[in-house]
Amino acid sequence: MKSEKLCRAALVFCLGVSSFSLRAQIFIPGDGSDGALNISATTGIDLSQAVTGAWNNNNSAHAGKGIYDSNQWAVVFKYSSVNIASGAFVTFTNHPSHAPVVWLVNGDVTIAGDVSLDGQTIGNNAPQLAEGGPGGFRGGIASFSGGVTQGAGFGPGGGEPGGGNYGDWATGGTYGTVGDSSPGSPYGNPSLLPLIGGSGGGGYYSSGQGGGGGGGAILIACSGTMTINGNVHANGGYCTADGRGGGGSGGGIRLVSTTLAGSGIVQCIPGPNGGHKGGLGRIRIERATNNATIVVTPDPSVVPLQATDTPLIWLPTTGPTATILSINSAAAPADPRASFGTYGPDVTVPQTNAATVVVQTVNAESASQVLVRVTPRASGYYTEVPAVLMQTNSLSPLTLIWTATNVPVNPGYASVIARVIRP
Repeated sequence: MKSEKLCRAALVFCLGVSSFSLRAQIFIPGDGSDGALNISATTGIDLSQAVTGAWNNNNSAHAGKGIYDSNQWAVVFKYSSVNIASGAFVTFTNHPSHAPVVWLVNGDVTIAGDVSLDGQTIGNNAPQLAEGGPGGFRGGIASFSGGVTQGAGFGPGGGEPGGGNYGDWATGGTYGTVGDSSPGSPYGNPSLLPLIGGSGGGGYYSSGQGGGGGGGAILIACSGTMTINGNVHANGGYCTADGRGGGGSGGGIRLVSTTLAGSGIVQCIPGPNGGHKGGLGRIRIERATNNATIVVTPDPSVVPLQATDTPLIWLPTTGPTATILSINSAAAPADPRASFGTYGPDVTVPQTNAATVVVQTVNAESASQVLVRVTPRASGYYTEVPAVLMQTNSLSPLTLIWTATNVPVNPGYASVIARVIRP
């Protein structure tokens, strides 16, 4: 059984205000040690090449490869500038942690080409799972020979199997049966703190149609001018067959700059699977000066900055978190991978019908709701079990221990995630 890293913050943060200066720029932390990113042709960025360490370490010895910081759950690049030329197409290969992408840029960002964090589209009769974009979640498995039947999508809002449900959106979305637009339980918040992508669509039994992967997530923050005349997108994946497999949800895009310019496209939309598509993602725009006429879908959360502000890059230490401590007394790793065997199991549970999952929350009130969600790798529906508050530590920061009992356990691999919903 796997434990999948997932922290939920139900906060909307307001950025500080300071005096305005025509020549000032917002402050973006970073030393430029990954160098200048100049891309003029189709290029894949392999996030698995990132070194592991603290995000603010100097990376000049591994310039251009980025740093994977497990504490922030992000692959961070500290560029001096970014230039994606017209006609260039940038894609990403996931880090083993499936962490999202962060670009911290000392200078200007110019995107005339295409930057894609889309979830994977899956074909017919495919036994593999559709990958989410970086920071997104995988789609459910399709039925195929060998007795494997349709499975649910992964993530807090993964679609149920059977093509009858949506994948949820990136950080607060909707899901329901075909033709049903009733909202489901949202997750995350408009600030995109923490940064997280979309959930995967459910698989379908007919013709082996897997669900699409959820769109990924990216933060692009620059101290200068960000000009977007091309495309930046974190869209959900879909099934290439007749639309029976569920579409993945849109992901998350956060843009931070002193000046925003250009007339390009920014979008986090669901996989286009007929009536079985996922939900929309989230987009956050923070800028001191707006010279842009970009087309943004869905409607973004917009925060005006002052030119000497220091925007929040990470969830503050006072922000709420949820962490799985153990499953049936077996300790969960601090940096789980939910790799379904590729890197070995995060947690091994002896064969049993039900397990107990212990969750720790920090900076979340005792009136909060903690949910534990189990999604099998193959064949079946997800199960979400509420956890009960068991122990309180009144010292600062407030630390609570919760227990979810009778969590179903089936043979084989499964993903386990926990989230806290604050009152």
